[in-house]
Amino acid sequence: MAKKKKAWSGRFDGQIDAFVEEFTASIPYDVLLYRHDIEGSIAHARMLGKQKIIPQGEANRIAAALAAIREDIEAGKISFDLSQEDVHMAVEQFLTRRLGKIGGKLHTGRSRNDQVALDLRLYLRDSIDDIVLLIAKVKEAILARAEEVFGVVMPGYTHMQRAQPVLFSHHLLAYHEMFSRDQDRFRDARRRANVSPLGAGALAGTTFPVDREFVARELGMEGVCENSIDAVSDRDFAADFLYASAVTMMHLSRLSEEMVYWSSAEFGFLSLPDALCTGSSIMPQKKNPDVPELIRGKTGRTYGNLVNLLTVMKGLPLAYNRDMQEDKEAVFDSARTVKESLIGAALLLRGMTVNEERMRAACDDGFLTATDLSDYLARKGIPFRRAHEIAGKIVRYCEKSGKRLKDLSLREFRSFSRKIGEDVRDFVSLTNSVRMRNVRGGTGPRRVKSRLEALKKP
Repeated sequence: MAKKKKAWSGRFDGQIDAFVEEFTASIPYDVLLYRHDIEGSIAHARMLGKQKIIPQGEANRIAAALAAIREDIEAGKISFDLSQEDVHMAVEQFLTRRLGKIGGKLHTGRSRNDQVALDLRLYLRDSIDDIVLLIAKVKEAILARAEEVFGVVMPGYTHMQRAQPVLFSHHLLAYHEMFSRDQDRFRDARRRANVSPLGAGALAGTTFPVDREFVARELGMEGVCENSIDAVSDRDFAADFLYASAVTMMHLSRLSEEMVYWSSAEFGFLSLPDALCTGSSIMPQKKNPDVPELIRGKTGRTYGNLVNLLTVMKGLPLAYNRDMQEDKEAVFDSARTVKESLIGAALLLRGMTVNEERMRAACDDGFLTATDLSDYLARKGIPFRRAHEIAGKIVRYCEKSGKRLKDLSLREFRSFSRKIGEDVRDFVSLTNSVRMRNVRGGTGPRRVKSRLEALKKP
């Protein structure tokens, strides 16, 4: 059977090598863009009719046929093949099968260069909208759990060492702040992606009297790219998306890491739901936190995708180069990875069980109120550096004698400083330690409660 003629075959003598056809084809993955390609083509066809570049009746027929093709693809009635090169040529081929020569008029006034840039922008816009909603679900889960466990005290850590007592709600809300910034990053990326490159042609614009603003409005875009060379040759909007994806995954990986070790027997702070864990093929007692481990592991994919695109674009001369075909797989992979990871994170947050007693016991064992003791001595007029030194000596004494700060008698305390009085008990109390941090952004219950209420407002 003879090979199908390529759209660009007029310049060439003979058939393309089979290896080249397979090596250069992007349709195995860019088929994901079919909805966006058809959406952009319908808007382009309407514009061609409005501008009388093609007859209005033909433009209407093209738009209707494209809508029917979309329905047939979604119903599985149309299949793609490698000879079509990419999704753009595939859709055009489907169109010409239905409309004949009229279908070939769709490509008037545009190039695959501006077409693919448009499709990717539309895909990113949709993906960002999905991701922002999924982040909102994670934030809702955080708020619900923070409110539920309000009052539970846990060790706050620095350097993975017990540092100071904090409300578990306060710790959870730290992630709420991170994910809010992630949403902002995605919204910024959406704004920069949501401009139309169509009309830029291959790189220099088009000789047809196209109405670029009309197409942008039809597609719900906020404007048009002002330089035709830039419109087809840059992918910074995709890099913005990949960066936002990488940062979001970094935040998810930190949350996942804590779930992994906090659910271990060594910590026992949390228990993850059985439905989100797996067992061992050899050790019957095992309950493996596979979902947070995979989220943690998949973070590297999103980092690699960002570096991938930046490397593709590094040093690339203007305007379009075929290297840029490599932009899509990185974008598709990160979009899928982020969406799936956010779904997993929301399930983990809603399903985890909190062990308040283990958290409280860990606070009691780690001299977490030593900073409060330093503050107490400073309030008594002792310079803070000297107060810090005295508190350190008291901690060392406790370690040697196997005692906790709250176990020391007043006599023992006073052996280190005569300025220590019975009121020292208030400053080595876990409950008071948390309560006294009543500063904006601090872990004091009043402040955390206030922040919770503020975040719950629509």
